[in-house]
Amino acid sequence: MIQVTEKAATKIRELLEKEGVSQETGGLRIGIQGGGCSGLSYAMRLETQARERDKVFEAFGARVFVDPKSFLYLSDTTLDYREELMQRGFVFENPQASRTCGCGSSFTA
Repeated sequence: MIQVTEKAATKIRELLEKEGVSQETGGLRIGIQGGGCSGLSYAMRLETQARERDKVFEAFGARVFVDPKSFLYLSDTTLDYREELMQRGFVFENPQASRTCGCGSSFTA
């Protein structure tokens, strides 16, 4: 399961509206790709609809799509959105990450 905080859901809905993507079918795709200083990095993009094999998670009126391979590394992750003095953006709280880089955009599982 992927947990989505209320702040993250609000931001997802805002981004979908800004891009003209239907909130009934669209959502934020999150995934994993090779690279980054720790070996794996997070990827995100808006999608107009889920793919056939995606796992779909919904919270606070926002949807998140995850492909089966990425879900192996993202299971039990919480997606949050933070606005702080030096940082603004989505934050992954991933219990499977054994080590992360200083910027938080890549990890080792």
